[in-house]
Amino acid sequence: MSVSLDHLEHKVEQILAVCASLRSENQALRANVTGLETENAALAKKIDVTRERLEALMTRLPDE
Repeated sequence: MSVSLDHLEHKVEQILAVCASLRSENQALRANVTGLETENAALAKKIDVTRERLEALMTRLPDE
């Protein structure tokens, strides 16, 4: 009986270690996603500004 309890205890400790590892990885991934979302928003803004500038330049071009 003691051997099976020891085995169960070991399995529970392994599960807890995996859970802790996954929790840490999840936090790192969430931080990475936040950073990427911020970068994406900045790049989208740059694209919008560039598009607006190009549209303004196109209106100044003479018609053929």
